Amino acid sequence: MLRSQGKAVAAWTALAVGVCAQAACTSRRADTRASSGKPEGSTTIAIKLFKDPVSMPDFTITDLSGRQISSTDWRGKVVLVNFWATWCPPCRAEIPDLIALQKKYRDNLIIVGISEDDGPVDEVKQFVAEHKMTYPVAMETPALTKIFRGIVALPTTFVIDRDGKLQQKHVGQLNAELTEAETRAIAGLDRNASIERVENSDKVRLENAAQAKAIPGVDLSHLSDAQRKAVVQALIAEDCTCGCGLTVAECRLEDPTCPVSLPLAQEIVKKYSANPTN
Repeated sequence: MLRSQGKAVAAWTALAVGVCAQAACTSRRADTRASSGKPEGSTTIAIKLFKDPVSMPDFTITDLSGRQISSTDWRGKVVLVNFWATWCPPCRAEIPDLIALQKKYRDNLIIVGISEDDGPVDEVKQFVAEHKMTYPVAMETPALTKIFRGIVALPTTFVIDRDGKLQQKHVGQLNAELTEAETRAIAGLDRNASIERVENSDKVRLENAAQAKAIPGVDLSHLSDAQRKAVVQALIAEDCTCGCGLTVAECRLEDPTCPVSLPLAQEIVKKYSANPTN
């Protein structure tokens, strides 16, 4: 499901549309819920974790009751940071599974819900109470979106290990059986799973942007090496506002036809071109 209701989300790329469609359609629930000692079934579950997990920056959330919670408090536990919204059907559908998982693995797991609702906070509080969401819920903030990048659809869940490293990112409704298997594997519990290490596509995309010698639609030929490096870093540091959840540099590389990222990128180049000392 598209991540915004009331936020302007342009049809900026076929890739994003495909991802969002996948997220909306990933609503078929697994029959197995977090209720037994380990994931049901005799068949080994195949899970994919990142080949090179990266450490996540420390951050603090303020939950709906006003309590401040630091991510450092969660060291030693698996953490699922779940971006969701009350109006998102796949988000609502996975809540019972998340509640059950948190209850079952409360000694090994922390689930944190980050609401992207635009409406009054009281409406989110009412929703959380009605659905008996027992895990912490906070509202999205600019600081959080700087840390958790590339949220193009809801729900999106970031899986963080006991040392604070990102092990996986899921776009779309979680599969209860697979999520439990991931939790057990990362927590170091007995598991019925095989682990395949895969590339983190977000990390690869950002690295490609950082190393880019050309940005679609942007002329860098008149810049010195120092200026070009500064421009690329600025393009990586600034978020695109088209709704893609990417930086300006990433958006230009992913979708050269985006009408939003182009003027943003050109303005950055203009700024650094005007200062030859950079």
